[in-house]
Amino acid sequence: MHPALFYRYLDESGGQCLLCQRRCKIAPGKSGYCGTRKNLDGKLFSLTYGRVASMRISPIEIKPLFHFYPGSRWLSMGSLGCNFLCPGCQNWEIAHADVEKELPSLRFVPPGEAVRLAREGRCKGISWTYNEPTLWFEYTLDSARMAREAGLLTNYVTNAYLTVEALDLLGPCLNAFRADLKGFSDETYKRMANIDGFGGILKILARAKNFWGMHVEIVTNLIPGMNDQEVELKGMARWICDCLGAETPWHVTRFFPCFKLAHLRPTSITKLERTREIGLEVGLKYVYLGNVPGHPSENTYCPDCGQLLIERLNYQVLQDHLDGTCCGYCGHSIAGYF
Repeated sequence: MHPALFYRYLDESGGQCLLCQRRCKIAPGKSGYCGTRKNLDGKLFSLTYGRVASMRISPIEIKPLFHFYPGSRWLSMGSLGCNFLCPGCQNWEIAHADVEKELPSLRFVPPGEAVRLAREGRCKGISWTYNEPTLWFEYTLDSARMAREAGLLTNYVTNAYLTVEALDLLGPCLNAFRADLKGFSDETYKRMANIDGFGGILKILARAKNFWGMHVEIVTNLIPGMNDQEVELKGMARWICDCLGAETPWHVTRFFPCFKLAHLRPTSITKLERTREIGLEVGLKYVYLGNVPGHPSENTYCPDCGQLLIERLNYQVLQDHLDGTCCGYCGHSIAGYF
């Protein structure tokens, strides 16, 4: 166990975790909602520091991040637990795991070893993904600081439900923020993630982009009957455009039945394409469709001349017609890091 950051002692009956926006009150000997933080004698400890459930080198496109060093390799790492526990979770085996029960089977990877593995693997950086990275915050913070010193970049694949205080401590050493926006109403977030409001998520997204200057890309996994109402999708697209910028990439991904939503059908291609149209209509310049290999909307096109710039298939870059950070045909500047 590792001493936790961001909590306060309440009284003999427990303490309060201040890492994520749930702000769980945790009784002695108990863990919070996510299962990764335990109260021992009034002090909180992280159970998952350095405990790796999934780790591999993968392309940046699989996050997905399409405007952040396309084609680059990343050491991708995940642990156990989640502070949402969504019914349609695609990584439910680790996100919904019994943390204390599964811990003994996990490999311990110190921050320095993670940095070494990333460098040996010729990676551009380290991505904390697969489960919610906020939950092993102390580990990702230590690793991010070491990574920066070693000349590596860093990325969170996150639900953006951490507190402002946590974001601000991590902000100076986090480069990219690939965040889920699961819906655009309190009701949808209650169904999807069992939280009472999503306004704090919007605040975190805006702060990551506009205060800390992180590269931000948004993903919405479109689930039939859960978060596919057109009025919400229009509101979401407008908010991304107005608050994060028209050049912020929005990935609309196809849901496939799994876990507690195994009875649903996959998202229709027609619905995905209509959602992309909504994004473009409100002014977003880069709206992508995901989990539809071979669809033309996996690709990047110049928003000025319309030419194909980056062709993708199954997370692989097949063609690249960029000239530095500009369109190789008309010279229009393309948002992102290339």
